[in-house]
Amino acid sequence: MPYTVKQLAALTGLTPRTLRYYDAIGLLQPSRSRENGYRLYGSGEVDRLQQILLYREMGLPLEAIGGLLDAPGFDRAPVLREHLRQLQNQRQRVEMLIRTVSRTLSMLEGGSSMNDYEKFESMKQRVIAENEAAYGQEARKRHGGGAVDGSSRKLSGMTEQEWGQMQEEEKGYQAALLRAMQAGDPAGEDAQEACRLHRAWLSRCWTPELLTDEAHIQLVEMYGQDERFTAFYEKIAPGCAVFFAQAVRAFYRRK
Repeated sequence: MPYTVKQLAALTGLTPRTLRYYDAIGLLQPSRSRENGYRLYGSGEVDRLQQILLYREMGLPLEAIGGLLDAPGFDRAPVLREHLRQLQNQRQRVEMLIRTVSRTLSMLEGGSSMNDYEKFESMKQRVIAENEAAYGQEARKRHGGGAVDGSSRKLSGMTEQEWGQMQEEEKGYQAALLRAMQAGDPAGEDAQEACRLHRAWLSRCWTPELLTDEAHIQLVEMYGQDERFTAFYEKIAPGCAVFFAQAVRAFYRRK
């Protein structure tokens, strides 16, 4: 059956304003009734809207979605398979968190206790979940779902010793960065040590194909552009994020 703008909005949970915007940019254009001139969405438009909402949920911008849907010979199957894989990975993480939270509650309420290994696994899963919630969608848009999921698997598979080494590297690069800022030289030895330790820290959870020189530079430059990261580095010293970006560029010029 055909739907008016109001009817389709009620069906999908979108606002009529959103549907009119999709119409205006050519992303989803309804036909018009000859009798009254109403915008009407038939089965083809409803199917296209379902695809639009799916790709939007995957984090694609509207311009990219339009390009995909209108590309000659576009095959939906590979995109859907990738989305299914991402959803399955997310489900696995959520199920792990549910088990971890349940065990923790049971321990707090006196039902059972967690051994050190279970506590360590719980901590790793919490970190992975927090990273996914805060940065997962953005990271997938920037680096791709496979790279992000690979990094999560590396983090999940860490031993307690590797985890401890990662924490030491994190403390080490931050301490070296503070010394470099006090010296005021983004190309000095302390700054270079900070960059080396930061790359080593990243390599604990980034896959080798993801951790390129250019990706490292882009990441550190993003620290000064994203207020969440900027606030973190401001705690080390005022202007730290900008200084760090200068240091990492100097680090790769010297390599």
